[in-house]
Amino acid sequence: ILVTLVLRNLLKWLAISLWVLCLPAFRDPMAMERANLLNMAKLSIKGLIESALSFGRTLDSDYPPLQQFFVVMEHCLKHGLKVKKSFLGYNKSLWGPLEMVEKLCPEAGEIAASVRDLPGLKTPLGRARAWLRLALMQKKLADYLRLLITRKDILSEFYENSAVMLEEEGAVIVGLLVGLNVIDANLCVKGEDLDTQVGVIDFSMYLKNDIDDDYRSEERNGQISAILDQKNYVEELNRQLNSTVQGLQGRVESLEKSNSKLIEELAIAKNNIIKLQEENHQLRTENSVILMKAQQRLEVLLSLDTYKQSRQGLDEMYNEARRQLKEECQLRQDVENELVVQVSMKQEMEMAMKLLEKDIHEKQDTLIGLRHQLDEVKAINVEMYQKIQKNDMIARLEEKTNQITATMKQLEQSDKDLLSQTRTLAMSFVKCASTDTEHQYKLVKDISF
Repeated sequence: ILVTLVLRNLLKWLAISLWVLCLPAFRDPMAMERANLLNMAKLSIKGLIESALSFGRTLDSDYPPLQQFFVVMEHCLKHGLKVKKSFLGYNKSLWGPLEMVEKLCPEAGEIAASVRDLPGLKTPLGRARAWLRLALMQKKLADYLRLLITRKDILSEFYENSAVMLEEEGAVIVGLLVGLNVIDANLCVKGEDLDTQVGVIDFSMYLKNDIDDDYRSEERNGQISAILDQKNYVEELNRQLNSTVQGLQGRVESLEKSNSKLIEELAIAKNNIIKLQEENHQLRTENSVILMKAQQRLEVLLSLDTYKQSRQGLDEMYNEARRQLKEECQLRQDVENELVVQVSMKQEMEMAMKLLEKDIHEKQDTLIGLRHQLDEVKAINVEMYQKIQKNDMIARLEEKTNQITATMKQLEQSDKDLLSQTRTLAMSFVKCASTDTEHQYKLVKDISF
């Protein structure tokens, strides 16, 4: 398709160029220069396209037809360029009009920035040459120059009125540049000396004999047939792609419709979510109020339960205290009765103690009397022993004396036993009385408390 467009454009612009050459204005020197530059541009562009198609790969900076193309383009852009004054003298600069493309097309700003950042470029001419090479690599050279030639007011500041860029030849050359979009170029601008290159057109590349023309025409016909076959294949592929594109467009339309429906449903869902959030907030508020009231009621119920439990506990404590009081009263009554019994027993014990003391005193008196009698008997016995000194009488007296002595010992022993029993009984009675008194005092004190 691109090759067909290129050939159509070449034929179209060739017819226009012939029409331009047939005009009477060719007698003007500037018009002749424009015609010559147009013919050279045609030959250069045509040769570059044919050689690039036969070459079959990406072009680089050392490719001769590509170098000649840049030389021809440089001459075309320099034609009719105004001379501008500067501190160093008068000069002609291509960089001025090419730099204005950045203002007409923002996409060209990247190329202009890249050209300004190149470290090896020092002259405006070197920057212009670098700009042409970068625009060709981007396949935007025809588009940028077409924008430039449409602004006559801007070009008039840089070119004379009869310059190529301001006349119809410039439009023809820009149209021919569209065919260069079929080739791929990989040009190394960095490191290349673009400031000092001398742009000389090599006409030997365009002067050919008849034999070469016949051979080239046959070769060109073969290339054209191959290109036509490729064109048919590309057209068939294009029809398939168009059907695929139409199917995809139908899917895109259906997806857009479904997307619009989904957007509407999403908006409805968002509104429902907002409403549900508001209802949720309202329900949470009501829930918090209900929860607060429930907590208050629960606190009241808990206080009532606590009061009931405390009252029940107090009743139980009261009943327990009342039962203990009854038990203590009964115990007190029992203690008082026992105290009465103890008091009576104490009185009896005191009476017994007195009787025992009286008996002891009587026995002691009897013992004293017996001792006196013993002494008297001893004295009598002595007297009798001295007087009588008879054995039998002495034996009897001794036997009587022994009996009295044994009787006295028995009385003393019984007296001692009775005295110890009396003392033990008195001590036990005293201890029992003191213990009962303390216990009765504690009971009376607890009951009164």
